[in-house]
Amino acid sequence: MAITLPKDAVSNKFPNLGSVVNAALPYVYVIAGLAMLLMIISGGIGLMTAGGDPAKSKSGYGKISAGIIGFIIIFIAYFVAQLVQVVFGVKFL
Repeated sequence: MAITLPKDAVSNKFPNLGSVVNAALPYVYVIAGLAMLLMIISGGIGLMTAGGDPAKSKSGYGKISAGIIGFIIIFIAYFVAQLVQVVFGVKFL
């Protein structure tokens, strides 16, 4: 039940939409990991430079929390996709 692409040079390497997603997925994880790292560093710098200001320290904690929660959402989405693939037999990853 995969979407088949028309025959040309690109479709030889990526015959269906699932293969395109599979090829892009490692890059998505790297980008998500770098974004999480930058968010945690930015939040840490915000905490260090807060100087006792509750608003700035709350902003720093918020950045750290947002980075970690976003990263968790990326991985939960991957595992849900795997679950859908097993339960319903839909092959898209």
